[in-house]
Amino acid sequence: MDIVIITTIIASFFVVIGFAEPLAARLRLPYSVILAVLGTLIGVGAIFFLQTELTDALNPVAEAILGLPIRSNVFLYVFLPTLLFQATLGMNLRRMLDDWVPILLLAVVAVVVATLSVGYALSAVSTLPLAACLLVGAIVSTTDPSAVVSIFRSISAPQRLARIIEGESLLNDAAAIALFGLFMGFVMLGVPDPELGEALGRFPMLIAGGALCGWILARIAVRVMSLFSHHELAQLTISVALPYLAYIGAEQTIGASGVIAVVAAGLTLNLAAPGRLQPQTWTNMRELWDVLAHWAGALIFILAALLIPRLMDGVRLSDLALIGVVIGAAVLARAVILFGLLPLLTFLRASPAVERPYRTAILWGGLRGAVTLALALAVTESFRVPAETKRMVGILATGFTLFTLIAQGTTLRWIIGRLGLDRLSVIDEALSRQVVAVALQNVREEMSRTTDDYDLSHEIVRSEAKGFGQRLDDAVRTAETGVGIKNRDRITLGLISLAGHERDTILSRLNERTVSARMAEQLLSEADRLLEGARTQGRSGYNRAAKRGITYGFWFRLSVKLHNRIGLSGFLARMTADRFEFMLSQQLILRDLGKFIDGRIRRIHGRRVAELLQEMLARRTEQVETALDGLRLQYPGYAEELERRFIRRAALRLEEREYHAMHEDGLIGAEVFTTLMQDLAARRASEERRPKLDIALQRTELVRRLPLFAELDTAAIKRLSRALKTRYVDAGEILTRKNHPAKSVYFIESGAVQVEIANQEWRLGRGEMFGQMGILTSKTYRADVRAIAPTTVLVLNEQAFLRLLRRSKAIQEAVRAAAIQRGVDPDTLLPKPALRGKKLEAAE
Repeated sequence: MDIVIITTIIASFFVVIGFAEPLAARLRLPYSVILAVLGTLIGVGAIFFLQTELTDALNPVAEAILGLPIRSNVFLYVFLPTLLFQATLGMNLRRMLDDWVPILLLAVVAVVVATLSVGYALSAVSTLPLAACLLVGAIVSTTDPSAVVSIFRSISAPQRLARIIEGESLLNDAAAIALFGLFMGFVMLGVPDPELGEALGRFPMLIAGGALCGWILARIAVRVMSLFSHHELAQLTISVALPYLAYIGAEQTIGASGVIAVVAAGLTLNLAAPGRLQPQTWTNMRELWDVLAHWAGALIFILAALLIPRLMDGVRLSDLALIGVVIGAAVLARAVILFGLLPLLTFLRASPAVERPYRTAILWGGLRGAVTLALALAVTESFRVPAETKRMVGILATGFTLFTLIAQGTTLRWIIGRLGLDRLSVIDEALSRQVVAVALQNVREEMSRTTDDYDLSHEIVRSEAKGFGQRLDDAVRTAETGVGIKNRDRITLGLISLAGHERDTILSRLNERTVSARMAEQLLSEADRLLEGARTQGRSGYNRAAKRGITYGFWFRLSVKLHNRIGLSGFLARMTADRFEFMLSQQLILRDLGKFIDGRIRRIHGRRVAELLQEMLARRTEQVETALDGLRLQYPGYAEELERRFIRRAALRLEEREYHAMHEDGLIGAEVFTTLMQDLAARRASEERRPKLDIALQRTELVRRLPLFAELDTAAIKRLSRALKTRYVDAGEILTRKNHPAKSVYFIESGAVQVEIANQEWRLGRGEMFGQMGILTSKTYRADVRAIAPTTVLVLNEQAFLRLLRRSKAIQEAVRAAAIQRGVDPDTLLPKPALRGKKLEAAE
């Protein structure tokens, strides 16, 4: 085939792609529907011009279009890894991990239910073997959520709902393609009725093998990218190679799922790369993959649509009835998930509540597209699949895809309108009025400076300012009155604005390089959580999200257990360093929010709302500072290193700004400027590397600083530090319960606890201990002890405490003072020296 004609055809396809997006926006139809229609028209047109006798001038072009080497391997090995990899890079994984339960259950269960429903329904009414019917079920269980997600975003649907749909669809495709490979093997081997248990039993191995392969290759890629820190193009090139090597490596080397390998590689890169790459490099990488995925997604739709006339060739009336069976079974399976499993997960508090109109829109928006056609094409190309099976699979998959694109895709927006989802809620309308008022205030301030700079006529300026001022007054008055808006909703609006400004501040700090890219990702996730909490649950949701930001999470607690039980400290050191840097960065961000409340929020929402938000901000700041003070007490040297690093990075930012200003003013030439910027980049790269935290060394120094252990020598300090176990507790968490067996003594490292006994309460702070009374008396704890702030305690078991008690006079005096405070006779608590010595020797 002439390379000139092929190049012309491909270039023409890109022209079609360029026109498709504005055409879809104008017709208010999903982008994928427009691409599928255009691709089908091109295929039909090529067949028409090749067979018509009207003219032969276009025959070479028609033959070239129909003769394009479109094979299933092109879709599976070229386009599919691109789409999956970009989807993982574009996800907010830290927020998505909050909803991993509904995402995973909906994805895996939805695929299995759809495959079984379609497979058994088709098997009951057709002559196809069960294996072929299940293969059809796996092919049609893939979904394309882009249409419904884009519409949800345009109508301000809950962000959490859109994330769940995106995550569920990504894993849905991966699981469906893995099942496709499984049942395809049965069909090619001629197994008509496979054992379902055996088939599903092999499914986890496909998933695990692919995930392991993708993770290993992604970790290697991140390591290689970090070595090329001064060569951005090399880093971007490595990222382009990663998904294809992961896919081919998993499929051809270990026989696992290549799709899962690509997803695992993308997720690993998403989590690890921001901390290893420069912020601009990471941004450029994501933008590069956005463009590649846009082209790949559009080309896969057009090329797959070219195959529709070929796949539907020879369709019979009975085939249309079977297509109806597939449609009914697939829709029913999806309905079971959305109206059966999803409400159950909501009842179990594993998933957010999804209102019925949204579930209906998701049900109708489950479009199928290029992936379904590509899998069907793979079946029709296989010489090991019987001819009738190939024909039926191609017709059923293509017919079902056409139904979703034409019937569902073209009516989806109308359905959403009928469900009332395209209308703003009362609070959203109030928010839009607030945005208008704030925007006009900013415009007035900016225009005032502009008119001064240009020295315009005072009469003209005064006339225009009067008209603009009237518009601004009307907008502010409308935002303040807000007919139908309750005071509770006004507070919610203020919190939404505050969370949005916090997000903007984080992005500004990231651009200034005072916050690392890796830490900015975490801060943005927390800001999104605050924003979503305020939108869905108002003040209580905001406070709950703020509290969650400073609590010790699952992974932090797991790292503590690994350190305490098996001595694995690397994970804990990394998690502690992350928490330290996160708290420092969040403290920096929170200090910038007060001016925003006193300025814009006070002007829009009034003094009462502004004062309430200031109180909430003060509590957040106090909580962060308390947690940060606790970390400073535990790791004073490390805190100093991080603060010095922050100062140096701020100085680098100011230095960079000075160089840019001098270059723009012509004070330094291009060569000097380039040299200065290269030197600055080298110093900045060294500052991007966070100092390491030595947990063992910090533990020894911490024990030495506690007053109760001040008299111990160095050897005793090291032995004691090895015996002590660290425990992190959140505010409100109970450490000991009254009358429960006493097994340990607790030393407060940071934070504070409240002791409750016999209707009395008192507080203990850093350096004090509790639990010793239970060890030395009744062998049960005598009080309930509850943390009243994020607290870190050092835990010592009974035998080690008794040995320490014998050697340390400070501990003995502390025990005596505690006994007197609680009204216990110290002489009964501490036996005579001879008896106490025998007791302690026995304990040793």
